[in-house]
Parts: sequence; C-alpha cells; structure tokens
Amino acid sequence: MTSTGQVAVPEVPIAPATRPGRPRETSPRPLLELALIAVPAVLGTVLVFHAITARSLWLDEAATVAIASQHGSALGAAIAHDGGNMLAYYAVMHALLGLFGHSTLVIRIPSALATAVTVAIVCLIGRRLFGRWTALAAGLLTAVSLPLVFWGQDARAYAPMMAFVAGSFLAFIGLVDRDHDSPVPKWTWLAYVLATVLAVYMSFVAALVVPAQLLSLYRRRRRLRPVAVALVPIIVGCIPLMVLAARRGSSQLFWVPGPNLTAVQRMLEWLTSSGMEPNFHPTATGGVLLAVSIALLALVVVAAIASRSTDRRASWPLALMLCWLLVPSGLSLLESVLGQPVDLARNSLVSLPAVSLVLAAGISDRRLASWIGWSTLGVLLALRALALAPGYGTSPENWRAATADVLTRTLPGDCIAFYPSDGRMAFDYYLLLRRGGTAGAPRPVLPAAPWSEVRPYVEDYAALSSARLGAVQASCRRLWFVSSHQGQRNGASVSRADYGRYLSLLGTLTSAYPQHATASFGWASPVRVELFAR
Repeated sequence: MTSTGQVAVPEVPIAPATRPGRPRETSPRPLLELALIAVPAVLGTVLVFHAITARSLWLDEAATVAIASQHGSALGAAIAHDGGNMLAYYAVMHALLGLFGHSTLVIRIPSALATAVTVAIVCLIGRRLFGRWTALAAGLLTAVSLPLVFWGQDARAYAPMMAFVAGSFLAFIGLVDRDHDSPVPKWTWLAYVLATVLAVYMSFVAALVVPAQLLSLYRRRRRLRPVAVALVPIIVGCIPLMVLAARRGSSQLFWVPGPNLTAVQRMLEWLTSSGMEPNFHPTATGGVLLAVSIALLALVVVAAIASRSTDRRASWPLALMLCWLLVPSGLSLLESVLGQPVDLARNSLVSLPAVSLVLAAGISDRRLASWIGWSTLGVLLALRALALAPGYGTSPENWRAATADVLTRTLPGDCIAFYPSDGRMAFDYYLLLRRGGTAGAPRPVLPAAPWSEVRPYVEDYAALSSARLGAVQASCRRLWFVSSHQGQRNGASVSRADYGRYLSLLGTLTSAYPQHATASFGWASPVRVELFAR
C-alpha cells in the first residue's frame, strides 16, 4: 500500500503482437532453432544425393561440360553464343572441371549443394516472417520436391539460381521488415545486391523476382528507398549480361511453342511438385497432389485478402510470399502471349520455394487446429514423396545407354553422324569416360571433328551436303545416325524447319543405304539410334 492508501499493482510485461498465422512463442531455445533448419536441410541433402549419378546426362548437361571445358577466348565465345545465360555457372564449372575432372558426381555436386542451401534459406525465411513451425513445415515441403531434387541432380544452373533467389528474398526481408527509424544494415544491403546479381548470372529467369519484390512494397512505400538504392548496383552489375543477351536476341528460344493449356498445366505441376511432364510420366497420385495444393493455395489467398483489412502490417509477410509466387509466373505467361514465347514450366522454378512457404503459412495458422495442420502437412509430404520416388535413376533422355549400344555393336570402319550436332557432346562425354577411351569408336562424319577435340555444339542443325553425303557413302560401309531434339513437327517456324531438314537427311540416308535398323532410348526427348548399312 502506498502513502496515499492506494494498492500498488505490479507491472506486467505485455507480450509482443503476433502476426496472423504466427503462434505466440516463448524465449528462443538454441537447439530447437538449430533443428528447425538442420532437419529439413539434412533431409534435402539426403534426397538430392541419393542416386545422384544414376540418371543419364541429357543434351543440356552435355553442353555444360563442353562449354566449361573450353579455355581462354574459346570459353568466352561459347558463353557468348549462349547469350551470357548461366555465365557465372559456366565459370564455376570451368574451375571445378579443371580441378576434379569430368565425372558425373563432380559435375552435379554444385547443384546438389545449392539444393541443400535453398532448403536452409527457406527455413530462415519462414522463421523470420511467420514462426518456428512454419519454418519447419516450409523446409520439409521444399526438401520433398520433385523439381527441386531433379534440378539438384542436374548439371545446369537452375538449382544454384533458386538458392540465390531465396537468398535475395531473405536479404530483401532484412532491408524491409524493420523499424522505419532503424538504420539499414550494411551487410544486409550488400547481401541483397550480391544474391540478386548472382541469381541473374545463374539464369536470366531470376530477374523476374525483382518486380515481385517491388510490388510487395505497394503498402510499404517508406521502405522503398534502400531497395531502390540497391537496384542501381544490381542494374550496373547486369549490364554485361544485357549486352550479351541483346547480341544473341531471342533466337535461343526458337524451340519454345506458343502458350497453350498444356503448357500452363505443366507449369502448375512443376510449381506444386506434383509432376514434371514430359521429363517424367504422370503418377497416379500426381493429379491428387495438384488439386490439393491448388485448393490450399487458394484458401490461403482468400484468408490473406480477408485479414488484410484488419491488420495490413501483419499481412505483409504473406503478401510478399504471394507476390513471389504469382508475379514471375504471371510475367512469363504475359511475355509468352504478347512477345517471345518462353518455357513456362522452367521459368516457374524461381517461385518454387514460395509455394512451400505459402502452404506452410496456411497449415500452421494459429486459427487452425494443430492436428488439422500437421495432418495436412503429412498428407502433402506423402503425396510429394510418391511423386518424387519414381524419378530416381530414370533417364528420360538416355545418352548413356545409346552410347553404350553404339560402341558395343560398332565394327571397324563404321562411321557416325549426329543430328543435330549437339548430340555429339553427350556421346563424346560417355565415350571419353569409358576405360578404352576413343579406341574402336566409329569415325565421326557429322560433325567431322576428331574425338580428341571437345567442342560445344549448341543448336547446330547442320546436315550433310550432297557432295559430302557422296563421300560418306563411298567411305562408310556402315553409318550410325544418332538424333535427338530434331525439331518439332508442329512447333515454331524455326523448329519446323529444323525438323524438315532432319526428315530430308533421314530420307536421303534411307535411299543411300538399303539396310536400316533403329533403336530408341528414353521418352521425353528419345535418343534415336539408326544403323544404315550396304
């Protein structure tokens, strides 16, 4: 009691406000915080390294090896021919191949490690924006993802690109999600610039996330300044890529057909990790996973719109994730309709982590009974695992088997031709890896370079001229004709022309050689091996 006779009431600390969907949390426990990141990251590492060398290389992976194997001006010319796309990735692979060789494990390790990093960063984003259990759920959903594991077992830049995109968003959140009066952390600003630039240097597609980030600041315009300042060095850093891309133009996308319902469906399958057609055959449960995922995402969007009117500040984290999910895919679709068609499914990879975060935010919402949330997570993980499991060790484009078949049946004096010449890179890779090297291999006539020369043949749809065909027929009693990605019968005009050239060459060889046998390896872009003899 005080001197005035009033009863003193002890002060009670007020718990900080929580965002919708974030449960009230007690003081941090270091081991728990570590487990929230470690468990999903370890799971992602195990899933991506399991049977990592079992799948055959495909044409684009072979191009990675051929380009990264060049030196000096040849390396620069090969990267420029690709329009600068994946420039940083090729540079890293060039150093890696020089140090450790060309084994399948070596060339796929960077992508596998990037996958594990992506899972860990998704956990950190979930922890920062929503809470512990959202972080755990998002990390697990990211780890058990068919597209993420597939590209983590692939010697292309898409897995590193996803890791840098996730890092860009984590740093972006550090710039924006803070008190207005607090200074901008120098290292956070630098991390945002570097992660964003490196993501674009891994793949041009990564540039689609910047509009998503800016759109999320519509209701937080006071936070725009540090991001706008960061965009200056980002744009300057990407100028070399812009120059290379402008010189190349859109010709490298000649194979992409115009948008249609099938392309949109495949994009949704990739985003929800329910399938990867045409790379893999659809599974019995893939349609169920697609429907469940889309329904849950729609419910989260409706809930986000409803909560926005009550607490706009608290709804920003989910709004950011929805921008990450919807804007890149929407821009890709718009570009395909109004301009140059792009690969909608592959472009959607930049939003793959956002799907896991949005789903996790929904199923861990504190307004939802915990048993419902965890049961839903279990169902999603089970369905994702069923979609993932059949993909291990299967080769939709089996150059390893095709090369082995040719080398097993080759006779002295045999010749070999490729259409397009790109296939030479994949055949050459497995030829040089075998114990006997090039000994006993058929003599290359299209392209005619010796096996000892490792050259990049990217989008090289050359055919044999009449004079050259006569010389080949005179000197080659048996001719192996290996083709894949020959062009499209109903594709874009350039692709139709490439396919017409293939049919013409095939018809000429069939007329020149009376005996003809065919074998096929794979299904998505099957490798067709034909033996012509006289």
